[in-house]
Amino acid sequence: MYIPKLHKIWICQNQDGGIYMYPKMANRHGLIAGATGTGKTVTLKVLAEAFSEMGVPVFLADIKGDVSGMLLPGQDSEGFKKRLKTKLGLEMPWKFQGYPIRFWDVYGKMGHPVRTTISDMGPDLIARLLELNDTQTGVLNIVFRYADANGLLLLDFKDLRAMVKYCGDNAAELKTEYGNVSAVTIGAIQRALLRLEDQGANTFFGEPALDIKDWFQTAPDGRGIINMLYCCELFQNPLLYSTFLLWMLSELYETLPEAGDLDKPKMVFFFDEAHLIFKDAPRSLLDKVEQIVRLIRSKGVGIYFITQLPADIPDSVLSQLGNKLQHALRAYTPKDQKALKTAAQSFRANPAINCEKALSELGTGEVLVSLLDNEGIPSMVQRAWVMPPRSLLDVCPDETRFKEMKASPLAEKYTETVDRESAYEILTHKVEEQIKAEEEAKERAEEEKRAAFEAKLKEKEEAARLKEEEKARKEAEREAARQEREANKRQPKTIVDKVKDQAINNITRTAGNALARGILGSFKKLF
Repeated sequence: MYIPKLHKIWICQNQDGGIYMYPKMANRHGLIAGATGTGKTVTLKVLAEAFSEMGVPVFLADIKGDVSGMLLPGQDSEGFKKRLKTKLGLEMPWKFQGYPIRFWDVYGKMGHPVRTTISDMGPDLIARLLELNDTQTGVLNIVFRYADANGLLLLDFKDLRAMVKYCGDNAAELKTEYGNVSAVTIGAIQRALLRLEDQGANTFFGEPALDIKDWFQTAPDGRGIINMLYCCELFQNPLLYSTFLLWMLSELYETLPEAGDLDKPKMVFFFDEAHLIFKDAPRSLLDKVEQIVRLIRSKGVGIYFITQLPADIPDSVLSQLGNKLQHALRAYTPKDQKALKTAAQSFRANPAINCEKALSELGTGEVLVSLLDNEGIPSMVQRAWVMPPRSLLDVCPDETRFKEMKASPLAEKYTETVDRESAYEILTHKVEEQIKAEEEAKERAEEEKRAAFEAKLKEKEEAARLKEEEKARKEAEREAARQEREANKRQPKTIVDKVKDQAINNITRTAGNALARGILGSFKKLF
């Protein structure tokens, strides 16, 4: 884009001449607002082209797909010449040109894949993405804390699912150190993960993760590369869209060093449909967004919010936006009229302009504009026409897009996914080891039980055998005695045997009598 010798960015033109933005004030952030169809996208393109010309890398979201035409030069037409002359009062020939574009897509279809890891996004943004309540967010923080403490990388969705399940299964162990982890809360988080995975959000998490430094590059001719995120599909999930952009802001803030006041920004970030950031966001998250917007300026990054109404943005953030371009607003309802009045009052007053009336009269491509001067003071509001873009006001053909993607030096870096060992693999292995150890312990217990039973059985068998042997022995002795008696009865006694028996009987009787006398102590005669 043409840059005047005063090194300003030519943004608008009115009857008094050009309206310029000072590059060193570009990182004081800005607002592009207006109703649908009033020209916000064209204004975004004009600013992006200007920053690229200055060698400043740009990030912007292509929600409708029509911004992709910036890759190609614009086309002249009678209508364009008429607008250039009648609206802008310019007679000079207009130089059309394309700009260095790098296409990105969370789903990896219409651009290089954009991924981050679960650990990098952190529990706060993950909780917002899962739409968790305070209690569930607290448990999710425990999950992350335990993973960090034990060196368990949370890279993708399966890692987070495995970690949540593990914490639920081991809630009793975690309770003392981290707090209560109820089964009900774990179940709610698991259901939220499944719901988000069904929406395709799991493709956003994994490796190789985006290196934010890859967005701070310039083309060989010195122009800043415009990093364009294809959002036609992503925008169907507004929560994922806004959470992704919040993550990127956070990454920029955490990654970049302090830079102080620069002659021009290091990077400019355009946040289209900005109201989605703040919709239903908890107070803690809003505070962090406000902090990032306030402090990221010192790191050389300019943020430009694009939305329909200035009221879509909290006052604490709106007050940080020094450069404002307000397109027409339509006031059909009392609420719209109130918003129009509020928007009109947000400008530094100009006695020559009735802002409230002008906002309802502005044509397409016409704005109320107030920019910071060289001292950082907002200029009085002016009514003007936005300069036309130099690139194509249409969609880039898919063939051209894919050719550009293939030629990109980052294609090889981000195309193939990497699945290294992380929480899922470690916990799966740990669980498998636990199961194996439990099975082995069970087998040992069963073996010991079986051995004890067999030993006891053998003992019983041995006792029974001994008993049977004893019984058999006694039976044999009785049988032997019986046989002896039977044998004695069958054989007649000889003379010698009879004499012997008589002698034995006499001795026995005499011994018995003696025994009786000895015991009773009486004097008895022998018989």
